[in-house]
Amino acid sequence: MSSDFKPPNSKLRVEIDGGVARVLIDNAARRNAFDFSMWRALPPILAELDAAAEVRVVVLGGAPSLPFCSGADISEFSTVRATAQGGRAYEQANVEAFDALSKLGKPVIAAISGVCMGGGMGLAAACDLRIAAKGATFGIPAGRLGVGYPPKAMQYVVAAVGAQTAMDLFFTARRIDAHEAQAAGFVSRVLPQDGFDAAIGKIAAGVAANAPLTLRAAKAAIRLAAQLPGSLSWEACEALASECFDSADYAEGSKAFLEKREPKFTGR
Repeated sequence: MSSDFKPPNSKLRVEIDGGVARVLIDNAARRNAFDFSMWRALPPILAELDAAAEVRVVVLGGAPSLPFCSGADISEFSTVRATAQGGRAYEQANVEAFDALSKLGKPVIAAISGVCMGGGMGLAAACDLRIAAKGATFGIPAGRLGVGYPPKAMQYVVAAVGAQTAMDLFFTARRIDAHEAQAAGFVSRVLPQDGFDAAIGKIAAGVAANAPLTLRAAKAAIRLAAQLPGSLSWEACEALASECFDSADYAEGSKAFLEKREPKFTGR
């Protein structure tokens, strides 16, 4: 894959630079709402990024000047989701997108600026690390729309905020700000809006510089501990951890530490 990788959906753009792949949500006409075609397009995009050796970390966020995601495109409720069968197909596409983010072998960072609502909050919950800009707002208005959340999708939300906060958000359909989201454990950091994209780039570059096999093993073990959908077995996680000690990167990390220099990891 090259940096000019063209995703199969014009509303999802991909930029790759220095081991960091940014998946940019670019649907300005709908305030970055996710339509059915976008839900369907995200998993193959992520699969290609997972297979690309040059990609070390994936960042999901809104395109410049756009919010993270205002949720599922409500205009499709009377078309694509007009019947129970259509609704189930739509929910399945949602879950497949969440699973693709969560099961990716590489770290996935949600860079949340502006609104993060409904399905957008589901997307963020499926990412590994969530970082918000100070003015970001969060909420799940399903109770005001009559929408049912599939149990698999709910697992990601509960794993991110706990059962009590999930109950609060779903029952009240209220919005919370970035600091309350941080207090609930949904986001790890709240950064100033000014310079947010640059700060995300610096964090992602730092992640990309670390040992890929170590991060892969850590992600698998954390997903298992959090009981996320599709987690690897205990034995498989143990094998990934053991693989680190047999790697060239382990030798490089030890050598670089003794030589007091930055390590150069290759993922082997």
